[in-house]
Amino acid sequence: MVPSTGHSARILFMGTPHFAVPALRALVAAGLLPVAVVTAPDKKRGRGQKTSATAVKEAALELGIDTILQPQDVNEPAFAEQIVALRPDIIVVVAFRILPEPVFGAARLGAFNLHGSLLPAYRGAAPINRAIMAGESETGVTTFFLKQKVDTGNIIMKRTMPIGPDETAGEVHDRMMHLGAEVVVETVQRILDGTAVAAAQDDALASPAPKIFRDDCRIDWSRPADEIHNLVRGVSPIPGAFTGYQGKQLKIYRSHLPTSIDSAWSQAQPGTIVATDPELIVSAGHGVIALDEVQVEGKKRVDARDFVNGHQPEIGLRLEVSPS
Repeated sequence: MVPSTGHSARILFMGTPHFAVPALRALVAAGLLPVAVVTAPDKKRGRGQKTSATAVKEAALELGIDTILQPQDVNEPAFAEQIVALRPDIIVVVAFRILPEPVFGAARLGAFNLHGSLLPAYRGAAPINRAIMAGESETGVTTFFLKQKVDTGNIIMKRTMPIGPDETAGEVHDRMMHLGAEVVVETVQRILDGTAVAAAQDDALASPAPKIFRDDCRIDWSRPADEIHNLVRGVSPIPGAFTGYQGKQLKIYRSHLPTSIDSAWSQAQPGTIVATDPELIVSAGHGVIALDEVQVEGKKRVDARDFVNGHQPEIGLRLEVSPS
């Protein structure tokens, strides 16, 4: 018999970072208190290397969830045995690890994941980043039933959201986690009510969203200005797009495409500083880009005006690809 309310449903929640916390809180607020939470082990973080809990563990303790599992290896048979022993009706996964079938198969009514894209677009580890880097004006969240191949399961729900022309990955992330929380609760309710209708993904429409590496963040000034702008915001604030400035790394966290352009700027070599007042403007392979927020290696992150005042960059100076 399918439980009709969250009070009798045995829900197991799996997640680790801040992105997953709103979904956990929303489940509790909706009367869908998880019987247990699974998250990553405590680890040393920060400059002081103090041992600290994950954001999800901290939230779970605050919410009064007593059973918290922190497996070192989700593929260990003993972990699957722990999950089976919890007798979950539904397993909810938000920003956790890739699970083996003995684990997600333990859920009587199914295990589902919240993904930060409109699947099958942007399957992979960095869907928010990759969507922005590609210049998308819209993204969203998807819940889908887990299967062995990552991000390919049958879709339960989708919800769209816009991406602003200058919005960063960090800003989209922070809006998306709240949208995702709403969708997680509704997905659980649909599964419990027996109204969830899952549709297969069209693999022909799939696109990848692989993990972001350092080399992905190097600015190639020969590229068009709009592509560079999308890279800057797509990897901001972490890990951050970078270039070279007088032998040091210069990270760029915010930028925009100027609406007023001097025709003389088009004659400059890509990567050349063509204006510093009132905006810090750099030429690209096609067009120009205004840098709004930057950080010189070893210095604080500052807005462009403070950078210009402090470093006095000369017009005509070329920014180069940062050394390894």
